[in-house]
Amino acid sequence: MSDTSADSRLPARAWLIVGLLWVVGCLNYLDRVMIITMRSSIKEAIPMTDAQFGLLTTVFLFVYAILSPLGGYVADRFSCSKIIIFSLLVWSATTWLTSLATTFPELLVARGFMGVSEACYLPAAGALIADYHRAATRSLANGIHLSGVMVGAGLGGLGGFLAERYVWTYALGLFGAIGVAYTIVLLLFLRDRPAEVRPAAGVAAPLRPRIRFLDALRSLFGQPQFVLALLFWGLLGITSWSFTGWMPTYLGETFHLAQGRAGLTSTVLICCGSLCGVLLSGVWADRWSQRSPAGRAWVGVIGLSLCVPCVLILAHTAVLGVAMASLVAYAVTRVFPEANMMPILFQITDPRYRATGLGLLNAFGTMVGGIAIYVGGVLRDANVNITKVFYSGALGLAVCAVLLWVIRPRTDLPVSPLPQ
Repeated sequence: MSDTSADSRLPARAWLIVGLLWVVGCLNYLDRVMIITMRSSIKEAIPMTDAQFGLLTTVFLFVYAILSPLGGYVADRFSCSKIIIFSLLVWSATTWLTSLATTFPELLVARGFMGVSEACYLPAAGALIADYHRAATRSLANGIHLSGVMVGAGLGGLGGFLAERYVWTYALGLFGAIGVAYTIVLLLFLRDRPAEVRPAAGVAAPLRPRIRFLDALRSLFGQPQFVLALLFWGLLGITSWSFTGWMPTYLGETFHLAQGRAGLTSTVLICCGSLCGVLLSGVWADRWSQRSPAGRAWVGVIGLSLCVPCVLILAHTAVLGVAMASLVAYAVTRVFPEANMMPILFQITDPRYRATGLGLLNAFGTMVGGIAIYVGGVLRDANVNITKVFYSGALGLAVCAVLLWVIRPRTDLPVSPLPQ
């Protein structure tokens, strides 16, 4: 059965699942980002060096990245909904327990355990959304879920806000308790897609017990398009981190803005533009995919191609209004591939290994993101001209567009007997 033929009727819970996961995605990023915004308050309560404070994030990122593929495999092997509920419960409890830390080693262990507990979520959530949503709605559903992640990252600033008005432990205890309470809602309403409404249910059901991690790796890395997808995602992550990290500096130095205004301007414009972009590209890609299997990839290629002139304008303009408009346009179009990467990945890989593939993609993107943060610091110390960074970023985006064009699903492949 083809992917499009199963789209005439969505399961009753299809959009409810997206709504439930929107909140979980928001909490996922809010809980991980909060501690970064409490630097002064935490260092005042628990003496540590700046290097030690940075290590809190480094440990989280590397543990999270290393375990993401395993988290995806567990979701493929067992129940996506149960893995999501368990992951939320554990990371929320860990967030609350972090507020009880009184020494640096205790904080470090808590952040490492946060990486373990959060590693299971995104791969399982992506696979569950794909189970409920097919070609007609999959990109939009993924885009809505990603908007929750973006809102959560933006709300991470509440940590610093609440730490200034109360104590640094207040926000951690509050949102940890909210997450634990929300698991009750998920227990009541979050479910895997019932087997009886899956296409080819009689074929798919017996496959789950036979999922093996090494088989998943052999299958995924045996697909050249998956290897290219890893390279694409890593390069896209590097360019994204370079722009995000340098944008406040660029606005401050070029237009003589104060540090606070430059930082707020860049984050608000990028966040608002990205929210619009994931929803716009989701709707567009779903419609295009009804006419061509490569439609989702083409939306991403177009978005990245439009990004390049936006970056070049940013590198040369001396007018603040033009820079702000270009930054918004960049934010809108840069996320076109993000809303569609999960659906594209599922078009080029074995459906049995969806979450494992997402875990590997997530792991690689996180690793290169962590490296990009460090390289950004080195470049700043070396007083590298921001224009050169922007030129390199524009070139990276152009290469990403070419890679995505190569990755696009072929139209001459036989239809898999497994659910798409």
